[in-house]
Order: sequence, then C-alpha cells, then structure tokens
Amino acid sequence: MNPTQKPDPVYDIVILGASGYTGKYVVREALKFLQTPSSPLKSLALAGRNPTRLTQSLEWAARPNPPPSSVAILTADTSDPDSLRRLCTQTKLILNCVGPFRIHGDPVVSACADSGCDYLDISGEPEFMERMEANYHERAEETGSLIVSACGFDSIPAELGLLFNAKQWVSPSVPNQIEAYLSLESDKKIAGNFGTYESAVLGVANAEKLKELRRSRPRRPRPSICGPPAKGPTLENQKTIGLWALKLPSADAVVVRRTLTTLTEKPHGLPGLNESPEQIQKREAFWSSIKPAHFGVKITSKSLFGIFRYVTLGVSLGLLSKFSFGRWLLLKFPSVFSLGWFQKKGPSEEEVESATFKMWFIGRGYSEESLASQGETKPDLEIITRISGPEIGYITTPITLVQCGLIVLGQRESLVKGGVFTPGIVFGSTDIQQRLEENGISFEVISKIKTQG
Repeated sequence: MNPTQKPDPVYDIVILGASGYTGKYVVREALKFLQTPSSPLKSLALAGRNPTRLTQSLEWAARPNPPPSSVAILTADTSDPDSLRRLCTQTKLILNCVGPFRIHGDPVVSACADSGCDYLDISGEPEFMERMEANYHERAEETGSLIVSACGFDSIPAELGLLFNAKQWVSPSVPNQIEAYLSLESDKKIAGNFGTYESAVLGVANAEKLKELRRSRPRRPRPSICGPPAKGPTLENQKTIGLWALKLPSADAVVVRRTLTTLTEKPHGLPGLNESPEQIQKREAFWSSIKPAHFGVKITSKSLFGIFRYVTLGVSLGLLSKFSFGRWLLLKFPSVFSLGWFQKKGPSEEEVESATFKMWFIGRGYSEESLASQGETKPDLEIITRISGPEIGYITTPITLVQCGLIVLGQRESLVKGGVFTPGIVFGSTDIQQRLEENGISFEVISKIKTQG
C-alpha cells in the first residue's frame, strides 16, 4: 500500500450515541439491513462513552434474537476529539444521534470534514445546521466528506413532501404556496422526545445567535416563485382536512428554504462523483420538474384544547428560555410546561408503537403561469398530498436516517463528492421515496381541485 494512502475503513456504518433513547431504535432499524442479500451494509459498529450501555442497547435492539457478534462496540466521546478522529478512520459513514447538537455536534462534524468520512444526523436545530455549513462546507468539499443534517423526522418528510407536491404541478400549472399540516395521532398518550424539547429550549434561548450568523453570511439568490406568499391566519380551522391548525416556527421550513436556495444556484441538482449518463439524465429531469413555492408548517389538533397545549408550550419557551433560571425550570419540569407532552424518561414502548403521524401538504397555485403575472389574480388550483407513517421520534426517524445511510453506502458514486448540504438536495432525486414506501411511510395524492380565483 502507498504510505500516503489511508487504510480502508473497517466498518460501513458507525452509530454514534447508540445507547441513547433514539440511538437504540436506530440500532434496531439498522440491524434489519445488516448483511441481508441486497443491502450494502456489511459491517456495523456502535459508539459512545459507555461500552456497557452500548452492549445493553444492542441486546435490546436485537431481541428476540441474540445480538450479532459481528457488531463492534467502540468507545468515543464528543468531548474527546482524538476519539472522534479515530472513529472517522474506522468507518465510511457516521450516523450521529448525540444531541443537543448545538452542544455535542460540532466536534463530530469537524472530525468528519477533516478526515473525509461521511456524516448524517437527526438534528432539527437550525442554528447548528447553518453554522456547520458556514464553518465546514469548504473543508468537506476538499476532503470529500458528505455532511447532511436533518435526516430524521426533522426534516425528511417535509423535504420529500414538498418535492412530492411540487412534482404534481405539471406545466402549465405552477404552485405559489405549499403548506404542511402536521397531525400527531395515538390510541394512547402522545409522548414527545425529551431531546427535541431540550433542543427547542436551547434554540429559543439562542435565537439572537442565529440572526447574527445569518447577517454575517453572504446573501444567496432567492428562489423565483410565482406570486407573493398569502398572509394566512396564525390559527385556522382547516375545513378541508377537518383540523384546527396553528402556525409553527419550524426547522422544517428553514431546511426546505435552504434546499430551494441551493436548487436556485444549481437548477439541475448536485452533480455526482461518478455518474453514468443515465443517472445524469434522471437527476436533471427530476430537478427540472420541481417548481419552488413559499413553504410553511402548521401543527394541528382535532380540538382547541390540543391547540391550547401547543400555545402553552410556545409561550413557556418564549418567556422562560431567555434566562438561565427559566431554562432550568423548563428542563427540570418538562411535563408541567408542555401539559404532559414531554417527559424526561421518554415514552413507553406501547406509547411508541401506538402513535402515528399524517403530514398534509396543501398546495395552492395557478392553472396557468400567465395568471400569476396578472397581479391581482388569486390562485385558482389546489393540490393536496399527504405523507403518513408510524411514530415520529423513535420509528420514523430511524427509518429515514437508516435509508439515507444505505443510499450513501450503496450509491455514493452518484452523490455529490462532499460538502455540507440539506437532505432534500442530496437525496431528492434518488430512490429515497420508494425506499420509505417499502418501509412503512406512504405518499398519496389526495385531490386536485380547480378553485375560484
């Protein structure tokens, strides 16, 4: 071997933070594809601070079968850069489940960007994601490290849902606005992920830092969208889907906007490392069919009490996150401030298994592009699509993360060489939708209706 050549990594994937609440579910999902006939996942390792807990996580994830002896247990700590650099030399791809990412994520991304190791995570933290792009994009481009955050429920359903709805607008029709309405459903109590709650507390506390970061960055071109955004109400009774809906400041909207911005800069998507002519043609055809739209997210409930719960949480976060004692209260008593939605110990397996989600995408636009340029004309076409799937934090998130990982492993030559990107622009033109449909997440066109303009 040439002395300057790096040795081949021992593992296809390392799951970092594999003993956490979400991490062990990611391990369970990954084991379904380990050494199966058509899977590119031939070797797997779990990494974290505590080998005993990692072993317990593997045992839990493998049951009722014994844990596979081929899965290695590695020690790594996000506060020990040497351990992370070592990890990067041992694997092709790190799936990072260690949040909050604003606290623990940077050293992992840094090690990957320096080493050329690929990286996916389940962050839904806009400031972390945008800071990683600002700090590491150029380095990752050089080394060939593909770094993609938001590969969990934040923000794969929103990204693919927007693309799926946008593709239904066949010429000469054009979308103006696509709004996502998220409905969380369960036979039992809906229980949120404490890590998500903690990230939200820290996100609100550091909102000014995100504004500063954005002011410091060069301006990027805005997508060309037909018509101005409609100014909808903060609270609406959405009769089409029979739900109350509340506007939500969400990571999904931020991630989708970043995808559409990248698409404005690169209208044919991201060129792959070593694409065949057929792959180039497929990618370019996919992206040329996507018409950008204004995008927002609303959380829904069948009752006004459900909406009151979301408002209570929002007001609590807004008032208390700004000072340290307030943050301590929020993190100490999550159940109080979220009216029982979030709790430290995480949901039971029964609560996880009984929960589902639906995400409706209501697209409004014009049956002909020429109508949009007539100023006063209101949209005259509505297209509704929907994505449905299992519980969001512990089942859908592992499914989306693992499928993104398998695409990186199996289709690396057709993906961009390296850089920090959003999942939509990296995976949108791959077979990700088909893969999710094969694993319990459905995509449907609900209706196309001509409305009164």
